[in-house]
Amino acid sequence: MIFLFFSSCAAPGAAPSPSPKATATPSKIHRCSGAGQWFPADPDELAKMVDSYLAQAERKVEAEPIAIIVPHAGYIYCGQVAAYAYKQIERVDYDVIVVIGDTHTGAGSSPIAVYAKGAFETPLGLVPVDEEVAQAIVSADDRIAFDRPAFAREHPIENQLPFLQRVCRDFKFVPIVFREPTLENARLLSEALVKALVGKKALIVASTDLSHYPSYDDAVRVDAKTLQALVSLDPQALLRATEEPLKEGIPNLVTCMCSRGAVLTAIMTAKKLGANRATVLKYANSGDTPFGDRRQVVGYGAVMIWKGEAEAGFSLPTPTAPPEPSSLSPQEREKLLALARRTIAQFLESGTVPAVEVAEPGLLQERGAFVTLKEHGQLRGCIGYLTAEGPLYLTVQRAAIAAATSDPRFPPVTLEELADIKIEISVLSPIEPIEDVSQIEVGRHGLIIVKGRNQGVLLPQVATEEGWDREEFLRAVCRKAGLPEDAWKKGAKLYVFTAEVFEEQP
Repeated sequence: MIFLFFSSCAAPGAAPSPSPKATATPSKIHRCSGAGQWFPADPDELAKMVDSYLAQAERKVEAEPIAIIVPHAGYIYCGQVAAYAYKQIERVDYDVIVVIGDTHTGAGSSPIAVYAKGAFETPLGLVPVDEEVAQAIVSADDRIAFDRPAFAREHPIENQLPFLQRVCRDFKFVPIVFREPTLENARLLSEALVKALVGKKALIVASTDLSHYPSYDDAVRVDAKTLQALVSLDPQALLRATEEPLKEGIPNLVTCMCSRGAVLTAIMTAKKLGANRATVLKYANSGDTPFGDRRQVVGYGAVMIWKGEAEAGFSLPTPTAPPEPSSLSPQEREKLLALARRTIAQFLESGTVPAVEVAEPGLLQERGAFVTLKEHGQLRGCIGYLTAEGPLYLTVQRAAIAAATSDPRFPPVTLEELADIKIEISVLSPIEPIEDVSQIEVGRHGLIIVKGRNQGVLLPQVATEEGWDREEFLRAVCRKAGLPEDAWKKGAKLYVFTAEVFEEQP
């Protein structure tokens, strides 16, 4: 279990691209339902967030994609992965972009739904539908229809548009939702797309996440098989890879790919349009962010399908046991402090976090941590986690953001204030219960009290800074928990821990 506490611890981007212009009447505009839920509703905040993700992504292959596979979860979880796919089209102009997802709401009535007229709204403006291409797709078969209700609250489509608006200038698109994502229907749609796209330079965007809700390590293993099958460009291999793990009894795994129909269509269509290569540009899951819980994650992959000869190598992470807890080296402490500062600054600026590659064993340990902010020597925020379900560097990033923005005792830190703030990090040992208060070593032990629904924690350095003896320390932790000062004598549970404490130097 992850415990979150606030503690008495002293006690880029390029210029915005013009929004695509649309002349749709209000009745033909698909209103944005996901703003404020999946991504920011404020246009400036949204633009900064997307631009930040793009600035941190790398262009992996010097080729133009014919299709891309992109995740569609909340941006704080999958935005950095999505940016790797969209980085590939920053310098590419397409006549039309087709965005496909499998239904997540079940609305509508057609097996394959096309939004064939009007425009889609996002906080960044309107994105016009390519009505000529859309109508050609609809006319291909009775199982394909202009089915406006099918797009209600369909975030697999909506969540792709702000990225497209930031990397493309004037463009039109065709949104498609599978209500019946069978292999037969994917073949049908693929044939319709190829006919409708004759003479046009087109991009197919398949909007999908990967495994849903297994543990971190299980997700990495399952997603590796799915991505290996995907890059083979063999639809049958992809079907097998997304079906077989569901028979293995993997805890909490409910799907290996939530928009399989969209991906099957992208593979078949791209091959018919000349593609012969697929490359995994980036893989991660929600547990690789400071906001995720590694006990239940969702997997994300950015993949491009393209035509060429060269191969671009990519290897997925291999699940490994975290290092045993040990003291941090001076270099690891320095890197952790720098990461905490960068994380706060970037989060305040764009709502994103730094994309970092961490190899230091000390930063990969699974340990609780607190981040304390002091402004001119006075406490300005302190929040932390007594236990961790992921590597230390992610726990510190999470605590740093929370200390700066969510400590209920203080208003959120502003970017202007950050230069005057000193950061202190406390990396915790495992917590241990005690039966006798004489076991408490003032100045060495942090203290936790739990009684009923009340909980309180004080870090080891607090008692030293305040000059408390053991009983004063106990009374103080009771007050912190909202309990009477003598509650420690009457049935409360007490726990202790130690901490490595280090701070930024002038």
